[in-house]
Amino acid sequence: MLTKALTPGRIPNLPKAAMTQIVTRFAPSPTGYLHVGGARTALFNWLFARGRGGKFLLRIEDTDRARSTPEATEAILKGLTWLGLDWDGEPVSQFARKDRHAEVARQMLEGGTAYKCFSTTDEIAAWREENPRQPFLSPWRDATELPDSPYAIRLKAPRTGETVIDDQVQGAVRVANDQLDDMVLLRSDGTPTYMLAVVVDDHDMGVTHVIRGDDHLTNTARQIQIIDAMGWPRPTYAHIPLIHGEDGKKLSKRHGAVGLHEFAALGYPPAAMRNYLTRLGWSHGDDELFDDAQARAWFGLDGIGRAPARLDFKKLEHVSGHHIGQMPDDQVLAALEDYLRETGAPPLTATQRQRILGAMGALKEKAKTLPALLDQARFAMIERPVAIEEKAAKALDTVSRGMLKSLTAAVQNASWNRDDLEGAAKAVAEQNGVGLGKIAGPLRAALAGTSATPSVFDMMTALGREETLARLQDQTDLAG
Repeated sequence: MLTKALTPGRIPNLPKAAMTQIVTRFAPSPTGYLHVGGARTALFNWLFARGRGGKFLLRIEDTDRARSTPEATEAILKGLTWLGLDWDGEPVSQFARKDRHAEVARQMLEGGTAYKCFSTTDEIAAWREENPRQPFLSPWRDATELPDSPYAIRLKAPRTGETVIDDQVQGAVRVANDQLDDMVLLRSDGTPTYMLAVVVDDHDMGVTHVIRGDDHLTNTARQIQIIDAMGWPRPTYAHIPLIHGEDGKKLSKRHGAVGLHEFAALGYPPAAMRNYLTRLGWSHGDDELFDDAQARAWFGLDGIGRAPARLDFKKLEHVSGHHIGQMPDDQVLAALEDYLRETGAPPLTATQRQRILGAMGALKEKAKTLPALLDQARFAMIERPVAIEEKAAKALDTVSRGMLKSLTAAVQNASWNRDDLEGAAKAVAEQNGVGLGKIAGPLRAALAGTSATPSVFDMMTALGREETLARLQDQTDLAG
């Protein structure tokens, strides 16, 4: 929860020496779920800082009190934690720093870089109606006689020349100053605006690099004017393109999963999501598959492209399958248990865990997601008597049950290893004048109750002698 606010002018919980370090931040608004685009922005900031011994800070921009909710804040923290991104210090509440923001607005007023504006909402609306394509020009900008009535504090922005954003991704972005109005810094009710709050917070937190979506470019031009007015150093900016769907259009619900929680529910491991999101809009040569250490070492702003990235679920599945295959067996098991817990499924028993670990090498070979791996592990999770699916039941007739009976006798006293079990099955198949596949089908049905499983011999070794023979006996008893 947001329990601490920044002390004005200082980074929370960090020594002064850290001011010379690279400092990045992720600053989401707690008005809904954590979008996958926001998660990628957080990841880029995290990689850039962590790869250079810097600090990664988290600020919750909760100034919109009508839309900000504690539930959304918790969803953001939970999503970042699931993704494996750690931050330095406590998350900072922007709303809790409103007095500091107001203080800066008043400093600007005293310094002549801001002014009191007494224009009412109706007056501003009327002016905009008459001048629809022009920025609002307050009649109070240079006024000397001021009424004793409520006022807003506006930035006295430059009216000529350009504001130039020296962006690490977009290059030099130029905005004509006469296209920007004197934005409000402090409303007439004394509350600061978001634009002011962002600048003050970034300065006080010692943020050296602002890495965010390119939809903020216009905001950045305005924020630079506040920075310059205060005489503060500008951070380095990097505005990254947004994520689009496979059709090239802005990512939305029609493209499928867009919230980070939805990707977690689909069973993509966090390591795979980190790899995939890092590569989404950034490149390091032709490298597609990499671990966290490589990502931290390689990641740089110069590798970010200018074109929007496209979300490709097939590529994500490929990356996910790679990471599942590379994960140690115990880590995959832990990920499975986390997934089951998050989906509200019953926890694994000790026997189920043992069986799954016993077959993990085979289970990891083809699984692209955790649910797919669980489907393959069904044989290890069910109890006798095994329920046989309709498709698998077709492999169990009188002849096939007779072969299972012969196999039961053949493996009764065999060494319980994969090679010997396969050898015994081949011998039974030869005795019956059929190929190994003719015995593998009914064996698969008897052990798992389904036709989609890992190798029957991997299942037998994972189940163990006693359970395997018991499941076979249940079916051979039906042979008569």
